[in-house]
Amino acid sequence: MFDSTKYTSLGRVVSVRGSQARIGITANAQLTSANLRATVGQFFGIRSANTTIVAMITEMTREGIDKIGDCTAIASVDLLGEISQITGKFQRGITVYPVIGDPVDVLTANELRTIYTPSGTDHIDIGALQQDSSITAHVNIEEMLNKHFAVLGSTGVGKSTSVSLLLNEILVARPNLRVFLLDVHNEYGRCFGSRSLVLNPRNLKLPFWLFNFEEFVDVVFGGRPGVPEEVEVLSEVIPIAKAAYLQYGNGDRSSIKRNEPKAGSFTQDTPVPYRLVDLISLIDERMGKLENRSTRIHYHKLISRIETVRNDPRYGFMFENANVGGDSMADVISHLFRLPANGMPMTVMQLAGFPADVVDSVVSVVCRMAFDFGLWSDGASPMLFVCEEAHRYASADRSIGFGPTRKAISRIAKEGRKYGVYLGLITQRPAELDATILSQCNTLFAMRLANDRDQALLRSAVSDAAANLLSFVPSLGTREVLAFGEGLALPTRLRFKEVPQHQLPRSEATIATTLASGAKRDIHFVATVLDRWRGSTTHRDAPNDPLVTDRFAERVGDRPLQRLVDSPMLQPTSPLGLESERYSLLKKPLR
Repeated sequence: MFDSTKYTSLGRVVSVRGSQARIGITANAQLTSANLRATVGQFFGIRSANTTIVAMITEMTREGIDKIGDCTAIASVDLLGEISQITGKFQRGITVYPVIGDPVDVLTANELRTIYTPSGTDHIDIGALQQDSSITAHVNIEEMLNKHFAVLGSTGVGKSTSVSLLLNEILVARPNLRVFLLDVHNEYGRCFGSRSLVLNPRNLKLPFWLFNFEEFVDVVFGGRPGVPEEVEVLSEVIPIAKAAYLQYGNGDRSSIKRNEPKAGSFTQDTPVPYRLVDLISLIDERMGKLENRSTRIHYHKLISRIETVRNDPRYGFMFENANVGGDSMADVISHLFRLPANGMPMTVMQLAGFPADVVDSVVSVVCRMAFDFGLWSDGASPMLFVCEEAHRYASADRSIGFGPTRKAISRIAKEGRKYGVYLGLITQRPAELDATILSQCNTLFAMRLANDRDQALLRSAVSDAAANLLSFVPSLGTREVLAFGEGLALPTRLRFKEVPQHQLPRSEATIATTLASGAKRDIHFVATVLDRWRGSTTHRDAPNDPLVTDRFAERVGDRPLQRLVDSPMLQPTSPLGLESERYSLLKKPLR
């Protein structure tokens, strides 16, 4: 039976409408603590004989109080759930609605714990309630992962730190779950310590033949639309090059020119190896059979494009050993997706070092392989795929971005949970993110968002009473978040807990704003910077002297390097200003 002496009084119910009610705040409301002020976002209880209805204030007003006697204000509330006075358990939804005159009181600390303390062990601790910092906020990890999640927030609100917190807690709670993080700004390399493998262009091996047809075309044409005539040629010869690799095995491949193999059952997208030299040989042979000079130019340009990307050291992660062959798909997937994990269940792929023209294709390949491996393994090895700056790869505007990447992320969002592939989206511009993909995330962490379009999209993604919470999204403080969805007991305003110093994200491209003591910034310093700047288009492994390395020589090959050396740009008196010693090293024969 309800005993009013146990609770701190707030007022009484003055109207009820569906899942909402209005409460008259009485003049003698016993609210002394600053945290117990009757204001938006606060939780209160509507008492009845056998239940306590949990209500959240969404609006405060003085309009109409002259008609309600001793009330000083009117609060509009959403009815979210109820605590049984008999069992002492909380459940979402309302079975017994309030009536006019029911007393409204402050929820006690024990009642808040009843709501937010999970009944099982399948949860992670992410922070504390804004209403009562002594109450720990938990997330049901099974619901959060199985039905995807998203972290939304403007720059500078603690979004990256929150992502580090969530992923570290997930790794602790799910040590056997593999996690793959697309790190757009190279921020997370140190956040997960020895539990993560950090990949970048220097240590990644992603053979070109793992790229499907659309992805390979994107690479060859530098992110621009392909020339239809050249794309048609590629579509014809790639299946034949794949058949040739398997047909001739390790034998004499010169027979390709004498007797062109048939494509057989291979398609442009069949993930089997082929050699780049075979591909070029097939194009060259077809070009030689043409009599029309205007038609031959398309073949010639296509060969030039392929050789250009092949000889660009920035693409070494794709084309290293491009003419050696070997089916390394199992090794690549095992390395990328940590199978076996060997104590490192997480992969952090740093994207900032990749050529801008190829980033979309790389993301597409990784997303697609993550989904396909889950599909064909029947979800035997669950994985969480986390996409930072997701709006860049799954834009709401279909005319921008790379279509295959959007398609790959969309497949994970729509079907991934059936095959053990879960999705985590992080973005500062939810309005620019494909709304269909965002709608598949059933647990949302909304941090401060000032843009009206972002708020509107977020509001459309919320299906329950939590929508009224979004009215004060623009006023959230740093590390404050509105969390709602399947992973939480109730829509909640909370503060993420502090993250240890060694887990704080930090961009590896951070620039110091003050000069080191005694540091000189003279013409020699400028020349060194320019040398590294220009070298960024030739080789990233040796930033201090990118033009002179054995690995560079091996990757570029004899003829392209000779053309570079003979160029006026590399003469000792050229504007590049190479020292004569470095120039002489470049002139030496390749080993």
